[in-house]
This record gives sequence, structure tokens and C-alpha cells, in this order.
Amino acid sequence: MPPTRDPSRPDARSPAARPPRPPRLARLAALGIETAIGSGPAETWPRLLAGDRSGFVRRDDLVPGRSLLVAEVARPLPRVPAALARYDCRNNALSLAAFEPIETAVRDAVRAAGPGRVGVVMGTSTSGASDTERALRVRRETGVLPAWFHYEQLELGGVAGFLADLVGARGPVSAISTACSSGARALATARSLLALGLCDVVLAGATDTLCGLTTNGFSSLHAISDELPNPFSANRKGLVLGEGSALFLVTRESGGIQLTGVGECGEAHHMSAPDPDGAGAEHAMREALADARLAPAEIAYVNLHGTGTPLNDAMESLAVSRVFGPGTPVSSTKALVGHTLGAAGAIEAAFCWMVLERARGGALQPIPHVFDGVRDPELAPLNLIEKPDPVAIGGVANVLTNSFGFGGNDCTLVLSRALSC
Repeated sequence: MPPTRDPSRPDARSPAARPPRPPRLARLAALGIETAIGSGPAETWPRLLAGDRSGFVRRDDLVPGRSLLVAEVARPLPRVPAALARYDCRNNALSLAAFEPIETAVRDAVRAAGPGRVGVVMGTSTSGASDTERALRVRRETGVLPAWFHYEQLELGGVAGFLADLVGARGPVSAISTACSSGARALATARSLLALGLCDVVLAGATDTLCGLTTNGFSSLHAISDELPNPFSANRKGLVLGEGSALFLVTRESGGIQLTGVGECGEAHHMSAPDPDGAGAEHAMREALADARLAPAEIAYVNLHGTGTPLNDAMESLAVSRVFGPGTPVSSTKALVGHTLGAAGAIEAAFCWMVLERARGGALQPIPHVFDGVRDPELAPLNLIEKPDPVAIGGVANVLTNSFGFGGNDCTLVLSRALSC
């Protein structure tokens, strides 16, 4: 387990302590997103700023004897092409919904780079579990699995294989499943593929859909709230699950919005509980800052992991407070879209992308922190931005997003944009 840094001593990982190196270009050139509050950045952004919680609905079919609030994508999803019927499940249809708005940009990039230079990296934790559950119910009633069920729907690699076949990518194709950090690690892996010269273009992101498997699991852990998510409140009672997909076209180009920093940690404190001191979370944040060659004061906004569980919010407040102090604007967006599990890291990176994409006139607009307003005095002090006033920035805008998963699978990303670009 990484030791907690003594703030009175210089940090050997500070930007000044690192030797110069060529920039690792990883431009997040195009974004497609589908969540309970919107489809695409143009629809999603105003709802984020408005604190829209209309995507939460009640489901009685996920956990026996329990009515659960979940953040559900209610819009009809596109049909998976017949030629790819073996991949036809809700998880892949949701991925297709996120893909369609950026399809032209992706296909143009595949043609320009050549299929062998295009990779696909996707995160997920549920894959096609909901459709598998439906298929098993059919087998229980009839004795045979339905003809429409294929094992590729359930495989964790199914979503990556589906998108690779959809766009004709013939480079590295892989899936990341590290619980709640899966989507963030998928973007980190995409940057590595570009830096290593293995790809010129990567389609990267994550998708997760609601299913009985995860809802029953979290229910058995007594981690699910029967009320709307209430992160960092004294009245928080647990997480609320959601579903969604975010896909990025990642290229080795300069300009635009860049993935400039990655920090990863495997603290292994406990299978399902984080280190209460937040040592792993702090390590991931400091590594991401060092990788981006940035000091904490250069970060204009932090998207918190912010699940609303007692343990996560306590440890994250400690870690963020040690790294950034009480002044940096922070918020949790899970209060708006739920905890989308393996997709969370990519979806919340997408929210940060929107923050940077709309930065204008020396300022950016952070996303508000939505909760009941009752701050927990036992948590380390944070600048939870209930009123989203613009934040002044210099010539380069930098934001940071946290993703902390079961087993201490932690990943922090830094996104940056030079406003002259």
C-alpha cells in the first residue's frame, strides 16, 4: 500500500522534479455519450448544469421484494445490425447509441489510418448480463436457451469485439474490467497504445447496463440507498445504480482536448471497502498530476468519484483535501446519472470533456454538486460547488476526474485544453 505523503516535505513526483519528455499526444477528438439524462453532449450539458435528476425511476424487477431507484436510459435504443446478431444485447445497443453520433468521424479515421492501425479498448463490468438473465429465465421455463442468445453477449470482451467488427478495426482489441475504474483505465490504455506506436487511432470508452446481478450484489452489501443519491451529505445512505455509455475517438494529434495525465493504483486494502485513510486515492491523484506535469493549483475542477456511500465519501474527502486543500471546486456527478459502475470512469471523463470544450474567455463552468445541502462535519473540508460560478483559468484549462473501484483499483485522469487551440 502506498504511504501517505507528508505534506511538509517536497514531493519527488512534482512537475519540477520530472525530467523533460516528449508530449504523449492523446487527443479526445470526438465524443458520443448516452446516459439517463441525455443523448450526446449538446443535450447532456444543459441538464448537467441544471442538476437534472429526471433519469431516476423505480424498478421492482431487479431485486426480489425490493423497489429500487435506478438511473435508466429510457429512450429506444438502435438495433444491432443483423450481420452482428451474435452481439445483440442491451449493452451493445447502448454502445451503438453512443457510437452513432460519432460514426462518420470514426469511419473517416479508420479509412485514413488503415484498419490495422486502429484499436478498440472498452470497459464494462456487466456486459450482456441482463440479456443472459432473460435467456436463463427462458431456459428455466422451456428447458433450452433461446435461439437469439449467443455467449458473445455475456463475455466481458463482447462490447469491444462488437465495436471492432462494426468499424472494421483490426488493431489491438481489448476489454477492461476493473470494477468502477474500468472506463478510466480504458482511456489510459488507449493513450498507451498510441504512445507505444501500436495504433494511430483508438476507439475507447465504456458501457454498462442495469441488471439483476449487480443490483442484488450491492443490495446484499447494504450499499444501495432507497433514496436519491446524496454524495458527501451527512444524510447519505448509499449509492444508486445507473447505466450508460461514453465513447471517445482518441488520436495522436495535437490541439483540442488532450488526456495529459494518468495515475493508477492497486491498493488491495479490501475486496469491497476502500482504504479509510484514502492512501490509494491520493497516490492515483498525485501520479496523474505528476504525469501531466501539473501542480494541484493548476487544476480548475475535480470530478469526484463521489458514490454517496459512507466509506467512499469519507476516504475521498481526506485524499482530495490532502492533495488540493479546501479551495479547488469539486463535485460528484453520480447524483445526476447514478453510479454507472464500469462505465463511470468514461462517462465522467466525458463530463469533464464537456467542461473543457465549453471553456471560454478565460473561464470554465464546473458542474454543480447536487445533494440535500447538509454537509457532513466529520468529512474533510471540500469546496463542493452548489452554485456553479465560472472558474478563472489561464491559457491552459486542466480538470481531473477520479474513479475508484473494488479491490483498490483506482484510476485518476487529467484532461487539458490549450484555449488557443
